[in-house]
Amino acid sequence: MVFPDKPIAHLLGSNGPVHALAYSASPGTYILAGSADRSIRLYNPQPSTSVHPSSSSHVTSKSSTPPAVPEGRLIQTYSAHGYEVLSLTVAGDNARFASSGGDRSVFLWDVTTAQTLRRFGGTQQGHTARINCVAFGGPDDGLLVSGSLDCSVRVWDAKSNSPKPVQVLAEARDSISAVIVRGHEIVSGSVDGRVRTYDARVGRCVTDVVGPSVTSLCMTLDGKAILVGSLDSRIRLMDRENGNCLKTYADPGWKNEDLRVQSILGGKEQYVLAGDEMTGTPGRSGEGRIWAWDILTGELKAQVPVPWGPAGHEPKKFVGKDGKPKERSNILSCFAWREGGFGDQYCVSGTSGTVTVFGYH
Repeated sequence: MVFPDKPIAHLLGSNGPVHALAYSASPGTYILAGSADRSIRLYNPQPSTSVHPSSSSHVTSKSSTPPAVPEGRLIQTYSAHGYEVLSLTVAGDNARFASSGGDRSVFLWDVTTAQTLRRFGGTQQGHTARINCVAFGGPDDGLLVSGSLDCSVRVWDAKSNSPKPVQVLAEARDSISAVIVRGHEIVSGSVDGRVRTYDARVGRCVTDVVGPSVTSLCMTLDGKAILVGSLDSRIRLMDRENGNCLKTYADPGWKNEDLRVQSILGGKEQYVLAGDEMTGTPGRSGEGRIWAWDILTGELKAQVPVPWGPAGHEPKKFVGKDGKPKERSNILSCFAWREGGFGDQYCVSGTSGTVTVFGYH
């Protein structure tokens, strides 16, 4: 199966960088995008009638005029955050989703009414700094788990009116960058270079030492391995049972040393995907870059250029500290693959605020 490298839709509307992406639960019809403009947008990537001319830099065509990339449909905008949105998680029934960011609170939303049902935090028992990540967990998605810059993981009862967290996990020595909930387990990644697995049944914490700061986590479907992104320009697939590194993914041209760039599994766990800080070879006209490795061999399978946006949305130059005009690059920091990596499309976004959807068809 060839890696899908052709854009099938652009999702527009954000007035700043997009920090978080999530597909709706199966069958994954919709995409949520959380932005630095403090809003969350719900899209249907199925194109509307309007199209934008595609940039020839990211589509290879035998004809002189490349095919147009359609624009997906904006369905709803959710506005309640006072700061940038950094994380999104969708409930299995698709009726609710949760978001977090600079507000120090977790927002629980009703999808249909676009109203917040609950806000977790904002009290003495809540987080004291921005919330980097949030995930549903528990039976019927009755719990929310959040990780913060304040070095703690907090567990909230999404069905009660209590302002207090059910549990506070404070073993980390630096910011929490990622959380995953699987059954009775909570897995957190931290800037202190550790991946911690909490077993709620027995109250045990198992710590795996990665070394460099952990920026993202993505678990395999069977729960036996976990993909760990870190700030040493390497992505590791780690065995959850013994903590061994099963495979490392890297390339001389790929750098991730300063920014929180997400890495995920996709293509039915055939590929490892990551964004690019764009500190190496600059992209043309503000392009970003997707890197994709074979999960088994570690071989680099694809480098996919991602445009800043459709025609007419080219980046504006900015003045650097040296007083000279600089070119912007589309730093791709967030990914989502339909149906947890097993669907037929994925989406990426970052600095430009344009969400680009790629697919097999």
